[in-house]
Amino acid sequence: MLLRLSTLFVRTLREDPADAEVASHKLLVRAGYIRRAAPGIYTWLPLGLRVLAKVEAVVREEMAAAGAQEVHFPALLPKEPYEATGRWTEYGPNIFRLKDRKGGDYLLAPTHEELFTLLVKDLYSSYKDLPLTLFQIQTKYRDEARPRAGLIRGREFVMKDAYSFDVDDAGLDASYAAQRAAYQRVFERLGLEYVIVSATSGAMGGSRSEEFLTPTAIGEDTFVRSAGGYAANVEAVTTVAPPALDWSDAPAAHVEDTPDTPTIDTLVTVSNDRFPRADRPWTAADTLKNVVLALVHPSGERELLVVGLPGDREVDLKRLEAALAPAEVEAAGEADFAAHPELVKGYIGPGVLGPNVPVADGAERTAVRYLLDPRVVDGTRWITGANEPGRHVYDLVAGRDFTADGTVEAAEVRAGDPAPDGSGPLELARGIEIGHIFQLGRKYAQALGLTVLDQNGKSQVVTMGSYGIGVTRVLAALAEANHDDRGLAWPAHVAPAHVHVVATGKDASVFEAAEDVAAQLVARGVEVLYDDRPKVSPGVKFADAELFGVPLVVVVGRGLAEGLVEVRPRVGGEPVQVPVADVVEHVAGRVAELLAR
Repeated sequence: MLLRLSTLFVRTLREDPADAEVASHKLLVRAGYIRRAAPGIYTWLPLGLRVLAKVEAVVREEMAAAGAQEVHFPALLPKEPYEATGRWTEYGPNIFRLKDRKGGDYLLAPTHEELFTLLVKDLYSSYKDLPLTLFQIQTKYRDEARPRAGLIRGREFVMKDAYSFDVDDAGLDASYAAQRAAYQRVFERLGLEYVIVSATSGAMGGSRSEEFLTPTAIGEDTFVRSAGGYAANVEAVTTVAPPALDWSDAPAAHVEDTPDTPTIDTLVTVSNDRFPRADRPWTAADTLKNVVLALVHPSGERELLVVGLPGDREVDLKRLEAALAPAEVEAAGEADFAAHPELVKGYIGPGVLGPNVPVADGAERTAVRYLLDPRVVDGTRWITGANEPGRHVYDLVAGRDFTADGTVEAAEVRAGDPAPDGSGPLELARGIEIGHIFQLGRKYAQALGLTVLDQNGKSQVVTMGSYGIGVTRVLAALAEANHDDRGLAWPAHVAPAHVHVVATGKDASVFEAAEDVAAQLVARGVEVLYDDRPKVSPGVKFADAELFGVPLVVVVGRGLAEGLVEVRPRVGGEPVQVPVADVVEHVAGRVAELLAR
């Protein structure tokens, strides 16, 4: 394969695009791999498509090796299957909905669980047909509120989704293990560092869920790990709650005047000044902060919620949303407070929340739902709001003086927190999600009536697994991991070409020699990008070569008079001068070495 820059559909840019925040976005646009069509939507150009195809090829090969068979569904889907599973509503504003000319409801597929399930239901009916794993590589659509970082969070993206179908849970475990191992092989072949972390299932449902993250400072996912081997997405971390305490010797709760203390810091200061402790100073950890939030349910219903947590912690909205999916969470607004005058800003306490509100016999409870951080266990004593301006209650004991509607994992996770499995303190890192695998169980099969007859002729609901790889995200992650300040630096097995031949100067003999080298390399099975542009300066050609990121650059120029050609690696080595008669053998050998890594 020979690509000629004189005819290739590409234009490089010297300046970063104005809307680009991360290196992969900047460089993929500047190097002419993609072009922005709309926010979060990109056109793929020839060089970009070549890289994308190579990533897809690795995925396809490993899916086939794991026993999965490829199919392809439409992206335009009818409403009814998603209505049957509840996801037409649960997705809320996050999907693209549209109507046909007859008024029928459709959506642009965000994912395809329903269609895979219905396809298998249509064709299979016996346990003898299973196990079965199907996959596709296809474009998906989600109406992201804030598309960002180029291909990392877009509104249109390419995804590999696979689904396993088994008669029983043991079969699901085996299918899950096979896909998990296939994912490891995919990312190892692509040369991407990855971490497997426990995750929440969210709107997908199911029991077991794991994410594959590639660590990077620009990642939008926070994950934790311990020296003892625990690893989890921050949304899936469970709090190590202390044991309940004996409150028999606790003093009675008492309300004190605490003027001008609407924040935790001001409350701690006043408490130490007016009500000092004998054993140690008051700290933020002694206070119970009650944060007012609004849940927006997929139906559009708005529900007020208060989360109580130690005052030295903040609410992590992503953790809270994961716990309360599919509802979305936002800060309460002025209208919310106006509708609930019992909530006194800066002085909210449990007395007006949840089960603590007295209700007359036969009356309907109207109190705001109240959820507590797991650290707020029975017997713990707190300073918290007294529901009056400028007043707080001291020695308020959980379990004795107040309760809640439940607990919730909403507090921020901090470095040094104990791992839930006891394997040591946690450290925090950031990463890009490149894969996610779920044990869906029977949620979708039950909703859509996917059953088979077992060995005894009894109808059994099929159990399913779901396995996704964000193909375009993987490409962006590879660009993030393989670049420098001059441009991209692709690994050989995903680069748009193996070798970039550059003809420099105006002498016809240079172009003739470069053409001959390029042709001989192609005959050896080497993919070549040939810069044959006759009126472009060497400086521009070298800058473009660095920007494109092809692993080996062969420069045919001034050294040709001495019978030499320069071979320079894009990164990680020094240029070498090679006799023109030996350059094809030399370069073909180096390409073979790069591809074997």
